[in-house]
Amino acid sequence: VTHVLAVSAVGIMKKHIVPGDIVVPDQLFDRTKDIRPHTFFGDGIAGHVSMADPFCDELRQAAAAAARDCGATVHEGGTYVCMEGPQFSTLAESELYRSWGCDVIGMTNMPEAKLAREAEMCYATVAMVTDYDCWHPDHDHVTVDAIIKVLLANADNGRALVKEVAPALSGRTGACEAGCHTALDDAIITGPDARDPEMTKKLSAAAGRAPQT
Repeated sequence: VTHVLAVSAVGIMKKHIVPGDIVVPDQLFDRTKDIRPHTFFGDGIAGHVSMADPFCDELRQAAAAAARDCGATVHEGGTYVCMEGPQFSTLAESELYRSWGCDVIGMTNMPEAKLAREAEMCYATVAMVTDYDCWHPDHDHVTVDAIIKVLLANADNGRALVKEVAPALSGRTGACEAGCHTALDDAIITGPDARDPEMTKKLSAAAGRAPQT
């Protein structure tokens, strides 16, 4: 696997975005907790990959272009704040995230983006906008029924987008220019002689180049 394209439902944090739009964010803010495993490393091998740019720019551009070709209203760029869930936000939380400049809110993408980077995969998300969270005074508070209604309306666009992006990624040669496929080059802190054999074995499935770097 070289690329992961996520498709997720999100809430709106800014007024210029409306339900039914698609956002292809370029930044992430992680509000998840340790109950979600967030690294493949530890227990004998320390690794620190860069997350300055959490989404692959190449894959982001391909996803945004496909979304526009499908006729969707696309917002390219912006910050996705990932909350723990499964409950929706309190009003105080929603207003705080808005004050931080976040564009959309969801319950996925983290730690997925971190794990994809450690596994040297390109990762990007297509955020399908469903609701205004709970901050908008002119709209009802978010409900599952409201989300599902917009999701169903967006489903055709989502399927068409994925079908268009996948062929555009096939047949590529060489590593990702954004550095996703070489993220481990400067990430491993533990020296080769000090690496735990069992952790090395476990890493072979997800971060197979780790023992060689």
